[in-house]
Amino acid sequence: MKGRVIAGTNNLFTVECEDELIRACTIKGKVVKTEREFYNPIAPGDEVEIEPDPINEEKGQIVSLQERKNTFLRWNVKGRCPQLLASNLDYLILVTTPDEPPFRPRFTDRALAQAEHQGITPVIVCNKWDLAEAMQTDGRQEEFEEIEKRLTIWEDLGYKVLRISAKTGEGMTQFAELLEDHLSAFVGQSGVGKSSLINVMDDTCVLKTGSLSKKYGRGSHTTTKGTLIHLTLNESLTEGIKGRKADIIDTPGIRRFVLDDIEAQDLALYFREFEPFIGKCKFGLNCKHDTEPDCAVLKAVEEGQITPERYDSWKRISREILTGSWED
Repeated sequence: MKGRVIAGTNNLFTVECEDELIRACTIKGKVVKTEREFYNPIAPGDEVEIEPDPINEEKGQIVSLQERKNTFLRWNVKGRCPQLLASNLDYLILVTTPDEPPFRPRFTDRALAQAEHQGITPVIVCNKWDLAEAMQTDGRQEEFEEIEKRLTIWEDLGYKVLRISAKTGEGMTQFAELLEDHLSAFVGQSGVGKSSLINVMDDTCVLKTGSLSKKYGRGSHTTTKGTLIHLTLNESLTEGIKGRKADIIDTPGIRRFVLDDIEAQDLALYFREFEPFIGKCKFGLNCKHDTEPDCAVLKAVEEGQITPERYDSWKRISREILTGSWED
């Protein structure tokens, strides 16, 4: 019978089956045929075929993996291979914050590039927006303006950006409307409030939330493995309409997002404002877009078609790919 993977680690996966039972399943023969070798062969959101255990109806074996619509993944440095985070997504929700933990636009730019590479629609969600608003009265106006500038840059590129707060409820109705009847994965650094957002959208789903390290401003890993959660959206977010649903894959907090299967020379293809200028430089596809004469990308930066912030981000990420040294 068919089923959908809810969660799993190593060779034990929780599968929601078409007979409405949830089974603990292993992979038959411990092998799933895929084009590449992965840190984990199956991810939440995967559609699989299973053989139920004839003795224990709560168990089964995964015998095949159905064709995926898409996958979102990152390079697992420790395992030295790609790690699947979620499959068959409608949206990738990139959760960031203006503060606590600090705003890190390059983390988001990396994840955007990976989403573009995988063909997934990303949405940028800046949670804890109440902290951004507080910056304006706390003598941090410049810092607030820099954050707002970055968010506006992404909006101008066509990305959907939401400024919301799980604490105050700001923007949560709009967020719930976006998620309704879709499968979305939440991805972000530890401490950005992914679990808090889920708790606000469905108060019957109480996930553990973590505190921030005072020394480093980083969150602790409260979600230890990716899990697909069925939400029944709170009526306060759906104009009083009962029974509205959304499916969320809550992924563990990522301290360092490392790109997978993107070479430095190809990175510009996944920065959507760069793409129209690729191949139009004097040195064609061999141009490094650094100091070369008649570089179409550099000219686009000078003319304001590519912002200095995104050009700098592209340059830094390209260097990280080449050196293998990734920043948080």
